[in-house]
Amino acid sequence: MIELIPAIDLIGGKCVRLTQGDYAAATVYGDDPLDVARSLEDHGIRRLHVVDLDGAREGHIVNYRVLERLALRTSLAIDFGGGLKSDRDVEIAFERGARMVTGGSIAVREPERFLAWLARYGSDKIILGADARDGRIAINGWQDTTDEALLPFVASYFDRGIRTVICTDIGRDGMLQGPATALYGEIRESLPDVFLIASGGIGSIGDIERLDAAGIPAVIFGKALYEGRIRLKDLVRFADTHKTDM
Repeated sequence: MIELIPAIDLIGGKCVRLTQGDYAAATVYGDDPLDVARSLEDHGIRRLHVVDLDGAREGHIVNYRVLERLALRTSLAIDFGGGLKSDRDVEIAFERGARMVTGGSIAVREPERFLAWLARYGSDKIILGADARDGRIAINGWQDTTDEALLPFVASYFDRGIRTVICTDIGRDGMLQGPATALYGEIRESLPDVFLIASGGIGSIGDIERLDAAGIPAVIFGKALYEGRIRLKDLVRFADTHKTDM
């Protein structure tokens, strides 16, 4: 069964969601991310995707104190991304309790540094963030679109040792109109050994069920949950199917 990974995106220490990466379209869903995380944990969630949107914009880790609170006061396995541009950023993330970190922009701009993280920490700790707009990789908090085509980008990193990939279709992110199931199917067909985490567009529990039926291993979602389109009790039947013991 598909693994559920709720997202907490951070601006100013608060839980927010953007629409298609637009910082001007931020909606605050909770002043204390710890309250959100504990509620998710109470309903069987075992893993959390935390994005430091301040860090993504400023180019270095910012919300590490929030990360530390979440790690110390819950048992959730946290994968953390946003603003991880230096070796020290990654060290801080792990020191403050991240189980895994996600690198996106750095994998485009400084591939050798990203590969050095992979060599140092291992493929179970380093996740590739492959976020795309119209089939091209976007970086810097999705503010810039590159010439890198999505599938060759992912394939090149799989060949160099990456095993887990978070793929967001930016055009669907925050729109609640359904995920890019066909795109994820294409990635799975080309790279069946990649642990693919779908992200973007989830608007209902039905969307998650369709991804599950398509064989997608995991899904990140946030806005649908915070706006009540997915209820916490909907998550319980997925609980304990995947326990992250990393």
